[in-house]
Amino acid sequence: MSTTREIGAKAEDLAVEFLLKNGYAILDRNWYSAHHEVDIIASKNKIVCFVEVKSRASNYIQEPYTAVNRNKQQMLISAANAYIRTKNIDDEVRFDVISIILAQNGNKIDHIENAFYPKVR
Repeated sequence: MSTTREIGAKAEDLAVEFLLKNGYAILDRNWYSAHHEVDIIASKNKIVCFVEVKSRASNYIQEPYTAVNRNKQQMLISAANAYIRTKNIDDEVRFDVISIILAQNGNKIDHIENAFYPKVR
């Protein structure tokens, strides 16, 4: 039986494959700032995408993307701001979620572009 960490790593690998096949360049993986992590940072057409990957063995109870709650969004936004400052990013930015159902009869991958927006204060 696979551990949660192994399942997460497999899902992230599938997400990277999916993004590469769809014309994205991978800038970073598992990028940390303080205690916040971004699973994948990718770019396409001068847009930098901060991608959260969520996976489940089934969607019986809920789809994986529903785990990206407001608290998780705030952590991603904080890490993205640090990345933008550190790397001097001047391109457009967006937040995506890749939701993966890992199943024996085939994986289901949903790429949700612009999954959420930073709250303006």
